[in-house]
Amino acid sequence: MATHAMGHHHPAFSVSARWLLLGFVSGALSVLLFHQGAAALLHALELTPRAPYSMAATAPFGIPQLWSIALWGGVWGVLLAAALVRLRGAALIAAAVVFGAVLPTLVAWFVVAPLKGQPVAAGFVPAAMLIGPIVNAAWGLGTGIGLALVGRSRRA
Repeated sequence: MATHAMGHHHPAFSVSARWLLLGFVSGALSVLLFHQGAAALLHALELTPRAPYSMAATAPFGIPQLWSIALWGGVWGVLLAAALVRLRGAALIAAAVVFGAVLPTLVAWFVVAPLKGQPVAAGFVPAAMLIGPIVNAAWGLGTGIGLALVGRSRRA
């Protein structure tokens, strides 16, 4: 009986392959629509010099920047889906916005930037520092919406 209790499984909170795949797809699509859409708005407002939807080659494989970001958006989408598997609806979307604003931004500032020879945390220039959390929160919003709309079946 003790082994049965230890092996008890809560299907409502398990991380299914379907949920993680949806996290990847939602995260990748959210880059194209929400992340780059926010970047386009910030660029149009002259708040950032970086143009959205860049097809410039990235090192080391020469993949266009947009597709590289979309791939990483998908990877982050899997992490987001795994982390927020217990949430639904508005709570999922709100948590996804916070997740996006914080976690990918911190990794970009303190891991990716140094690896690329760029200053950490956008050089601690406040206006430049705001760009990451804004575009990444937009990504989280899109990813959360995708997961909330398509991710859950309404089984009794």
